[in-house]
Amino acid sequence: MNNVTDMTQGSSLKLILKFTVPLLIGNIFQQLYNMVDSVIVGKYVGANALAAVGSCGSVNFLFFSLSSGLAIGIGIMIAQYFGAKMEKEIRRTIINGAYLLTAASVIVTVISYAFAPQILGMLSTPDEIIADAIIYLRIISVGILSVSFYNGIAAVLRALGDSKSPLYFLILSSIVNVVLDLVFVLQCKMGVLGVGLATLISQIVAAITCLIYACIKVPYFKIGKEECDFDMDVVKRAFRLGVPVAIQNSMIAVSCIALQGVVNHFGATVVATYTIIGRIEQIVQQPYSSLGTALTNFTGQNIGAGLKERVKKGYWQCVWIVLIFSIILIPVAYLFGEQIIGIFVKEPEVIAMGVTALKINSLCYFSLGMIYIPRALLNGCGDTAFAVVNGFTEVVCRILYSQIFTRIPAFGYWGIWITTAATWTTTAVVCVIRYASGVWKRKGLEHS
Repeated sequence: MNNVTDMTQGSSLKLILKFTVPLLIGNIFQQLYNMVDSVIVGKYVGANALAAVGSCGSVNFLFFSLSSGLAIGIGIMIAQYFGAKMEKEIRRTIINGAYLLTAASVIVTVISYAFAPQILGMLSTPDEIIADAIIYLRIISVGILSVSFYNGIAAVLRALGDSKSPLYFLILSSIVNVVLDLVFVLQCKMGVLGVGLATLISQIVAAITCLIYACIKVPYFKIGKEECDFDMDVVKRAFRLGVPVAIQNSMIAVSCIALQGVVNHFGATVVATYTIIGRIEQIVQQPYSSLGTALTNFTGQNIGAGLKERVKKGYWQCVWIVLIFSIILIPVAYLFGEQIIGIFVKEPEVIAMGVTALKINSLCYFSLGMIYIPRALLNGCGDTAFAVVNGFTEVVCRILYSQIFTRIPAFGYWGIWITTAATWTTTAVVCVIRYASGVWKRKGLEHS
């Protein structure tokens, strides 16, 4: 297990950065799924097709939330057990986590596939894009099980301090995705259907290759027949840790869906611009997300080992990294906005709108980062119940702010991006307050 790392010893900053870099590379490759979809569809199929793909984004996020939340909960458990040197509990958690993820994924897949037309209709999806949106949503829903298994296995590996191995499988699947996009869309002229199929196949590749590696190379995945029994205690704890995160993600998704509904009322041009800015923000969030994941696993191992001051030190080091990165991004957005938006589309009206939207949101990137860092520490400690409060905050902010700002005549559709920036800022303040309360210091194995 050369890639497994004990994060309870050595320089905290070095360990966190060493963990973050492969994770960041992997996350960026993962975003190629959406980036390549957007560029190819926008450039070679058209803005309406791009809007169709983008209109499914919030719904996809909602349906992936339950399984991804459970994967995070499973990872937190394993990180704490690893820090406490409890090997038997690690194996029990892995197999029972697999049972949970399978059941959750099947349920969510059936719901999302069967009710795709009704869901998109409720969102007031424009008539000119709804047919393609239904096709894309249904194809993506079939991949929920594959995404869940990849995320679950990757969460286990990362909890053991291994952020490198998941990277390799993401690179492979990203290459597959790019190649199939070019074949299905450019050569076979399959449009949105081809984009969806390329993404689905690449997700399956990631899940299968990651599972094979884990079963062969990681001793904790070598589970005997006698260890495969269903363990209610493990399931209960996974639910206590994972379900609040899943609820948080679901609530955030609901708020994004509500905002998507507001966006859709402004027409296809605004929907296309909103989709592009969303894709850019997905890339911007990757350093924050990667650093947050590193901090969660760092925190989990150290809380399991009882090293709370070491956790605090790691937190403040991450805050400084977020601040520096956020400051750098502002001039990039202001100086190169037109070139960045132009990567996705050729329509001048979409580019012009996107440049201004990018400038608005870039001013609040530090707030976005400061959602991830406190949340990561709290999750690693097992204080995932706060995730529900965090999710509720985003729901209220996105719904309330969007209704206020988009109704102000001076703002109009610009209120969409003002809503996003204001939501980030409010949510970050709530997260920092929770960290400052010190509740996380009373968490750990004995309390979860």
